[in-house]
Amino acid sequence: MWQVFAEFHWDASCNQGGGGDKEMMHTSESKNGQGKLHHPGRKMANLREISVSAALNLLSAFAFLVAFAILRLQPINDRVYFPKWYLKGARSSPSRSGPSVNKFVNLDWRTYSRFLNWMPAALRMPEPELIDHAGLDSVVYIRIYLLGLKIIVPLAILAFLVLVPVNWTGDTLEDIRNLTFSDIDKLSISNVPDGSKRFWVHIVMSYVFTLWTFYVLYVEYKAVAAMRLKYLASEIRCPDQFTVLVRNIPPDPDESVSEHVEHFFRVNHPDFYLTHQAVYNANKLAKLVEEKKSLQNWYTYYLNKYERISKSPTVRTGFGGLFGKKVDAIDYYSSEIQKLIEAEASEREKVLSDPEAIVPAAFVSFKSRWSAAVCAQTQLSHDPTIWLTEWAPEPRDVYWSNLTIPYFDLTIRRLLMAVALFFLIFFFMIPIAFVQSLANIDGIEKVFPFLRQLMEKESVKSVIQGFLPGIILKIFLILLPTILMTMSKIEGFPSISSLDRRSAGKYHLFLLVNVFLGSIITGTAFQQLKIFLHQPPAEIPKTIGVSIPLKATFFITYIMVDGWAGVAAEILRLVPLIIFHLKSTFLVKTEQDREEAMDPGCLNFATHEPRIQLYFLLGLVYSAVTPVLLPFIIVFFAFAYVVFRHQVINVYDQKYESGGSFWPDVHQRLIIGLLISQLLLMGLLSTKNIDKSTIALIPLPILTIWFHFYCKGRFESAFVRFPLQDAMIKDTLERATEPNLNLKEYLKDSYMHPVFKGRVYFESPQISDEESNTLVMTTRISKQCAESCSTNSN
Repeated sequence: MWQVFAEFHWDASCNQGGGGDKEMMHTSESKNGQGKLHHPGRKMANLREISVSAALNLLSAFAFLVAFAILRLQPINDRVYFPKWYLKGARSSPSRSGPSVNKFVNLDWRTYSRFLNWMPAALRMPEPELIDHAGLDSVVYIRIYLLGLKIIVPLAILAFLVLVPVNWTGDTLEDIRNLTFSDIDKLSISNVPDGSKRFWVHIVMSYVFTLWTFYVLYVEYKAVAAMRLKYLASEIRCPDQFTVLVRNIPPDPDESVSEHVEHFFRVNHPDFYLTHQAVYNANKLAKLVEEKKSLQNWYTYYLNKYERISKSPTVRTGFGGLFGKKVDAIDYYSSEIQKLIEAEASEREKVLSDPEAIVPAAFVSFKSRWSAAVCAQTQLSHDPTIWLTEWAPEPRDVYWSNLTIPYFDLTIRRLLMAVALFFLIFFFMIPIAFVQSLANIDGIEKVFPFLRQLMEKESVKSVIQGFLPGIILKIFLILLPTILMTMSKIEGFPSISSLDRRSAGKYHLFLLVNVFLGSIITGTAFQQLKIFLHQPPAEIPKTIGVSIPLKATFFITYIMVDGWAGVAAEILRLVPLIIFHLKSTFLVKTEQDREEAMDPGCLNFATHEPRIQLYFLLGLVYSAVTPVLLPFIIVFFAFAYVVFRHQVINVYDQKYESGGSFWPDVHQRLIIGLLISQLLLMGLLSTKNIDKSTIALIPLPILTIWFHFYCKGRFESAFVRFPLQDAMIKDTLERATEPNLNLKEYLKDSYMHPVFKGRVYFESPQISDEESNTLVMTTRISKQCAESCSTNSN
């Protein structure tokens, strides 16, 4: 088995650089017959390389912050850096007296002396006020960064007080011949001699770290659950509080879907059913509407251009306006818009008149929150595969395209996407491994031999080995979130929030396998698969664990590139700034146009949260192995907390509000990270000839799994159900304060497809005196009576 480990690491080193280290391992037999890993001549990333990398990333982050501090003070950029206040109507374009240049540039030098004031301002708003201002989703999201500080800071303090002295005084690396190492490696567990009783300090501290993590996670889960319940109990009236989404409505030969829904709920919920909205397959119509909107923007652009230059603009009719016949732009877009108007009217008529356009799903609304909660949380039919109900997402959270997917197709779609995700994770590692193999001195010299002389310079070597691998990994991950979100949409989830949560789960798995495990093992996917298939499951943690201390410097670089510089780039908003000014220059001519051009964006939970989880994982894994990594993670969490709090207050406008429903996923991924850290520590210590170390660590994963299920049973119900007691309280208060509320009028078009809103294309079902009767007249009964009368007359 030791030979397998050695051959694996040697082969892997030939395929991927992993932060510039070319790792060559071999085995030698000791007297007792056991193999012992040696690392002859291994090129370690030293303090100089880490310092260069840290300096480069700190300088880039500082440059971003200085640019942000200057750009945010300019009147011309005010709508980019404070769009949320404009949307709320609490801010208007700054007016400047004096020269016209004051309208674009801030000439008051005193404001530049206070360019860091945004940091204390971001921390000043209390949490209850922040919830009212930005919503619970945003507040719960930024609490994840605060959670990171609560967990990692005590771990770092304990690790530096206890583990670092134990590791530093081990003096093992100095006794190995032909081994190049740095002071950083002397701080890691690699500096402790095999078989030493010092490892029991690491075992004890792993228990301390785990128990502290348990405590913080429990307190945070309890706090977030209480915040959610309080938010739901105090929230103002919303359509989703009275509405459930009903899917897989069974077909009826005598009634349409809409009639069947009304009949079913009048019979089974006679005292509480209010109204319903059938779901139409208007996907094609929605595309026509979007296409018409795009053409209208171009028409406005060319019309404004004509008014400026008093000359008819022209455009080519081919692809992208680059090819084809040159025609008058205004006439061309006017005719194209007219064609789309006619096509839109035809498609709308087709959707409304075709019974097949109504899909077997509906939004059913009730007279009270209590009755909606009962319906959403109970089984409506003896057949558990039909009349499936769930809480309706809020209207702006509905992803309309997926409501048209037949319910039984969802299982097949999700199976196919699971298989596709497996292959994506494995095969995506191939280009990463190949390109990172070039991101070191040997790889570059092999591909570009004429650069050999330049590569030998210490300054260039430090930049390449300390900076380039993290940058290349970052580039490869840019397109990944879009791919994963597309896969989630194919799976057919009915709301944007559920798509975000599903996509975040995929991204977390990808980062776990490709970035974390892939960077540790540093082999291609096929090599990893071959090794894992030929190893017993219990040996896999040993294979991975033995490489953990060697990759600390690579992950330090990754944290600085992806974390520090990434967060600084987040607050700069360079791309939205450029887009806004381009639109303002070419398309914006009125205040309304300017508001449409100002897109504040939103917190991208599907991308940001899995990346946070990677830093949690690194902190938990390296806290007992190489504690020097922890300060870099602490800086990231602290910096990101301030930045994203500022963004939530001043910039982001959320697409939806789910009441923090994603927190169970956050907690579960943290538990997964804790389990991985424990298993890898077991694998690492099993290579150090420590008697009974594995037995001593086995209770840790068992305790972690128990803790997870305890928290799940204790708090998760607050995120998937709504207490009937709270619903009744809200209903009673509402009836007392608003006795004349017309709830049906309030809900009439809340769940109407956006392409139908604003016009009366069809009437919602009307409530008549029938609702007080035990018998409900339906189309089916009418047809049966007609057939009976026809038989009697004959």
